[in-house]
Amino acid sequence: MDKSTPSPTPTKARKPADLDLFPYESSLRPVAGLAVDYEDGHRVRRHRHRRSQLLYAISGVMVVDTDAGIWVVPPTRGVWVPAWMPHAIRMSGEPRMRTVFVEPGAVAHLPAECCVLSVSPLLRELMVAAAEVPLDWKPGTRDGRLMMLLLDELKEEPVLPLHLPQPSEPRLARICRAIVRHPERQAGAADWARELGVDPKTVHRLFLRHTGMTFGRWRQQARLLAAMERLARGDRVLDVALDLGYESPSAFAAMFRKALGEPPSAFAARGAASA
Repeated sequence: MDKSTPSPTPTKARKPADLDLFPYESSLRPVAGLAVDYEDGHRVRRHRHRRSQLLYAISGVMVVDTDAGIWVVPPTRGVWVPAWMPHAIRMSGEPRMRTVFVEPGAVAHLPAECCVLSVSPLLRELMVAAAEVPLDWKPGTRDGRLMMLLLDELKEEPVLPLHLPQPSEPRLARICRAIVRHPERQAGAADWARELGVDPKTVHRLFLRHTGMTFGRWRQQARLLAAMERLARGDRVLDVALDLGYESPSAFAAMFRKALGEPPSAFAARGAASA
């Protein structure tokens, strides 16, 4: 008789107050699925898991914060968090989270670092279905085949550039914190150089060395991630564009389309439709 940790099949999404993750991390099966619905603005304090985790939201946006950076997770995307990585999560737009916990070593070629993954329609449906599968699913059954197919699909998904690196260099960290708090500010590298008492070239060198991005690219990424959060909450595209310091909605839309492959209006509409 299998002695894996039994659990009733979750017939509906759980609430944060009801969560006990121990059964999901201690199951003898290599993967376990969970559904949780969050309110807008809910924060999950920094924590870590024994298993790796793929976080996905049917609707809303999740912002995952680690020591290495910030990842923003809109619908059709998921964030992969390796085992034992400390992370905190901020919810925007009432995310309906579907997540899977994966035993380290259960499948080859999964990412070793935190990253945003594309979530194909097939993987999305598998994750939704996985939340209905008992934790003590049996290999070779329909539930077992579903969960193993989920693992196969997971390793095929491409990594996406929805990451905001967080530097440890003190001067650079000060600049980055200020930009994240106020992404609408128009201060450029020369302005920050004056405030720090250094040459503008030093600011540019610091960004490239510690984030892998230019100052302008990092600031644009911060604005993009802020925009995604705002749009997920239902803010108007016009308001988001102007509040983030863009000269016009068309300039904002061009940046958004270049980064995500779709205009902000489509992103907002898709998020509303999936809610």
